[in-house]
Amino acid sequence: MDVTDALAIVTGAASGLGNATARLLAEAGARLALVDLSAESMTDLARETGALTLACDVADGPASEAAFARILAERGRPRLLVNCAGIAPGARIVEKDGPGSLAEFERIVRVNLVGTYNWLRLAAAAMVENAPDAEGERGVIVNTASVAAYEGQIGQAAYAASKGGVASLTLPAARELARHGIRVAAIAPGLFGTPMVEAMTQDVQDRVFDIIPFPKRAGRPHEFAQMVASIIANPMVNGAVFRLDAGLRMQAR
Repeated sequence: MDVTDALAIVTGAASGLGNATARLLAEAGARLALVDLSAESMTDLARETGALTLACDVADGPASEAAFARILAERGRPRLLVNCAGIAPGARIVEKDGPGSLAEFERIVRVNLVGTYNWLRLAAAAMVENAPDAEGERGVIVNTASVAAYEGQIGQAAYAASKGGVASLTLPAARELARHGIRVAAIAPGLFGTPMVEAMTQDVQDRVFDIIPFPKRAGRPHEFAQMVASIIANPMVNGAVFRLDAGLRMQAR
């Protein structure tokens, strides 16, 4: 799909993967609607790209519907959605004082999985009304899974479950939306230079990077954005989850 003048919604746009993706899409000529918990955190990006910014909890149904209605009213229907909003706190099943927190499990699944589905459903319903392009496409949706969906580590049960859900959502969503000319794919990144990874101590980073085959470093957010752009550009990409991890296979801890 040609992104020139296409409206792209990016969730989790304030930092990390979402921020890099928004910048690359803007450079390619797309118009932007950016979603994150705080509109103030996207001020610089909005100024640089002319984007519409919306403060919203992606898993809050009514708030997301209101935000999406504003996008439609002010910018029109989207052709692109990139879901990058997510959290990755540790949450053990059994803590020192007893069972792990059910509320924390629910919070992680709510943001990562429910939030992804929430914006997917809103965007897809709007994309159905788009005029098809020369390939018959009306929209492209790219979600963010994780290698933890396949090799979750100790303390990542909730995170792995949430990202496993995102990965499993990909094919049935692509199958259902195919008749409307809407493609759905997902990226499962490994370790990337986001605030979550940068918060690790240097010792932990060194140990983690040592098990990466090549290159032995964190991925750069713009490399994730380049993968998003490749998925959007190639009409044969549909229903797949792409690992972007330098060959990393996570260990138990």
